[in-house]
Amino acid sequence: MKQSAQGGFGIDAVCVGETMALLVPDPPEAPEDAGSFRLLAGGAESNVAVHLARAGHRVTWHSALGDDGLGRQIHRTLTAEDVACEARVHPERPTGLYLKELGAEGTRVRYYRQGSAATTLGPEDADKILEHAPGLVHTTGITAALSDSAAALVTRLLTADRPGTLRSFDVNHRPALHGPHHTELLLEAARSSDVVFCGLDEAAALWGSHSTDEVRALLPEPWLLVVKQGAHGATAYSEGRSWSREAPDVEVVEPVGAGDAFAAGVLHTLLSGAPMDDCLDEGTRLAGQVLQVHDDIPPRTRPSGTAVAVPQAHGAG
Repeated sequence: MKQSAQGGFGIDAVCVGETMALLVPDPPEAPEDAGSFRLLAGGAESNVAVHLARAGHRVTWHSALGDDGLGRQIHRTLTAEDVACEARVHPERPTGLYLKELGAEGTRVRYYRQGSAATTLGPEDADKILEHAPGLVHTTGITAALSDSAAALVTRLLTADRPGTLRSFDVNHRPALHGPHHTELLLEAARSSDVVFCGLDEAAALWGSHSTDEVRALLPEPWLLVVKQGAHGATAYSEGRSWSREAPDVEVVEPVGAGDAFAAGVLHTLLSGAPMDDCLDEGTRLAGQVLQVHDDIPPRTRPSGTAVAVPQAHGAG
């Protein structure tokens, strides 16, 4: 059995990937009538980092930012959530930006990330990340698609021989970002990981796998494979066993960010040594919270239940 571990140098988890500045129309339900925009931070890996930090873990986010106000805003947002920011500042390349529009037909996202600072991430970053000896390294298929050097970073992180460190990978297929040439790259990354999160719709689009059992047959290598099935819940496979959970029974306001919350809930309980039933329960609980709000991460609450206003991180990727 693959055992989770606490980082040897005081770091439980390192989350690796691009976080961009995010503009959301205000009010979000009527973007064509919005008189202003909210400036937030958006990234799948930083979403996971925030959830893990809120759960009490010592978390570092590793990336690169532009030497600009947007990059500094991202740094402030994550720092306010007790996430340690390990992001080198590129003097010439900008921080990525995207726009989020909520309409009657769902959420539409427009990206402006070409040539961003995070595209300079490369395999040399892996040495600094692994120096932390973290209990967990988490990244996604989004990072693998940023550039050839970023893809090499993902490969190195997931294939490095680092006893005591769980290698976690969320496929996070994005049709606007991933081309046909990424199909094999994402498959090999998943096969190299200890923990894999993959949507059944993603597996069908990428590899033609149309059932959870087919996905497991395609990916027998991960110690833990979690196949997300949208409204039908999720199924986890590990060491010849399987577990299933129904989707959270909540009124869905917006689905963006729920997958990151689900992954974070599973990883949190996994790092804590909890059984698989508890891991899926916590992932489902966190996903349900996110599904009920427009923001990808719900506001923090005080012990009395009063909401605390903090900058929010988002993860459309």
